[in-house]
Amino acid sequence: MPRITPVHWKVLECIFVEAGFVFKNQVGSHRVYEKDDCLRPIVIPKYTEIDVEIIRGLMRTAKMDREQYFEFLRKCK
Repeated sequence: MPRITPVHWKVLECIFVEAGFVFKNQVGSHRVYEKDDCLRPIVIPKYTEIDVEIIRGLMRTAKMDREQYFEFLRKCK
């Protein structure tokens, strides 16, 4: 399985939209997304390069495994 590497915020946004998250609002440079079966919203910062630790934290919140992440990543690149 490939390594998770930093990505642009638009790519990460695409991944979570593909996973069923819906944009709710934006506070400054942070975009908030929600999904019915997810307890907490996920917050994607509008960074040119989002760090791997942020990506992993968002994946944990969304209950997304590595396989799903890379499947959505292929669709979004």
